[in-house]
Amino acid sequence: MIENIHQVIMREALQLAWEAFYAQEVPVGALIILNDQIIARTFNQKEASKDPTAHAEILAIREACLLMDSWHLEEAVMYVTLEPCPMCAYAMIQARIKRVVFGAYDPKAGAAGSVINVFEKKLFNHQVEVIGGVLEEECGNLLKEFFQNRR
Repeated sequence: MIENIHQVIMREALQLAWEAFYAQEVPVGALIILNDQIIARTFNQKEASKDPTAHAEILAIREACLLMDSWHLEEAVMYVTLEPCPMCAYAMIQARIKRVVFGAYDPKAGAAGSVINVFEKKLFNHQVEVIGGVLEEECGNLLKEFFQNRR
């Protein structure tokens, strides 16, 4: 089977999630692509930073904005191994991310349709295109393994 581009890039995000796993962080990896270049690559760092906002997506947005010297990321695409939470979803809207591609759905905190859909709301001045379920099983299995090991 030939992988599509979303799967290839999600594998990169999965590598970042594994880095989080080995750092004893919830294994979520994120990267941002702009003009066919990776401009940010991060993973969850809540434990290390003692910061509840240090989700992979937030850190990737910060990294990309610093690199671009702008908070406007209109043509950027975020890849993340887990469905964004409400905080991360709204940060993507604020950063004007063009599209988010995620792996596993999050039935407890997902804000792209699982619990709520922040991206569906027409109340905001920017809409983010959403593609979910890319390498869903692999992304979900890594999270399951992490939480089984913690018990």
